Amino acid sequence: MALPAYDLYDVRSMLSEEERAVQEAVARFTDERVLPIIGDCFDQGRFPKELVPEIASLGLLGSSLPEEYGCAGLNAVSYGLICQELERGDSGLRSFVSVQSSLCMYPIYAYGSEEQRRQWLPRMAAGEVIGCFGLTEPHGGSDPANMKTHAKKDGGDWVINGSKMWITNGNLADIAIVWAQTDEGIQGFIVEKGTPGFTAQEIKHKMSLRASVTSSLFFDNVRVPDSSRLPNVKGLKGPLGCLTQARYGITWGPVGAAIACLDEALNYSKERILFGRPVAATQSAQIKLADMARRITLAQLLVLQLGRLKDAGAMQPQQVSLAKWNNCRMAIDIARECRDLLGGAGITTEHAAIRHALNLESVITYEGTETVHQLVIGRELTGINAF
Repeated sequence: MALPAYDLYDVRSMLSEEERAVQEAVARFTDERVLPIIGDCFDQGRFPKELVPEIASLGLLGSSLPEEYGCAGLNAVSYGLICQELERGDSGLRSFVSVQSSLCMYPIYAYGSEEQRRQWLPRMAAGEVIGCFGLTEPHGGSDPANMKTHAKKDGGDWVINGSKMWITNGNLADIAIVWAQTDEGIQGFIVEKGTPGFTAQEIKHKMSLRASVTSSLFFDNVRVPDSSRLPNVKGLKGPLGCLTQARYGITWGPVGAAIACLDEALNYSKERILFGRPVAATQSAQIKLADMARRITLAQLLVLQLGRLKDAGAMQPQQVSLAKWNNCRMAIDIARECRDLLGGAGITTEHAAIRHALNLESVITYEGTETVHQLVIGRELTGINAF
């Protein structure tokens, strides 16, 4: 019996019935609603906002949060599978869901007041309110502790000044989760669109994540009430806790991108006739395709175990770093190799490989560059901080 080309170790058999149902539903959405339009969206530099209501109706926004807040209450493996199937369509769409779920809804749930949870989470789960996450700054990047944005207490209010950069969903967002230095350490604030002094400017001329909105945020004496502050966390552990949640999803997403590229290259190499035989009949092509399948299989097993650890409450941030490093590197290398197998056809967005390769240039960089995650593991092994 032939093995499934993209599941050589029968990972599907290790999933629960609910997990398989989630994967099938999102795969169907990706096949029917995303793939027919996403190449054009990438070409046009347009986020397919029209898909947001369907994404919400499937329960994909804040999917791991409790049902009492209008969310699906799914486990971590199901969230990973959601990310995998969405990124099989496009990294930009998975980025949208990651930011909404892990970087905006999660901190409101984990660090917010009950009033804030009731106010925002049901509407965010329904896709009625879109969020963005304001941490990265123009000069900061991998060093979030070097934050210049600050919030000063003024009576019962806070006044925020500063700027953020490379913010996914920035110009789409109705609220921003903004992290700022205060006299009591770094704190998070919910800043609503339209608040005087708060502006977003979309970043243009991108060659990556073109089907995603990326923005700069500016805060000029932005006044918010203390009720907009996330009361249950102080210090860098707040935003870093959010990043761990989002990075977990990112460990799964590139598996989907890699599968999409391998699927395309495998089909093309069987159909493309050179020197009287299919490209797939050559040893060099088979070795490349086999090596891609090997790396995808290893990545699938890695994230499944990571998800099981997360569901058991045993996942460590270092384990997330290892998986993000491995799986992003795996996917970007496979995307480039598939582009090569496609020959000249591979440079157009009529094919997926170049689009995924370009998107993965961002995925391997954001929420911890490859080097940062390598150094996290190096520190774990040696006990010495080389940052």
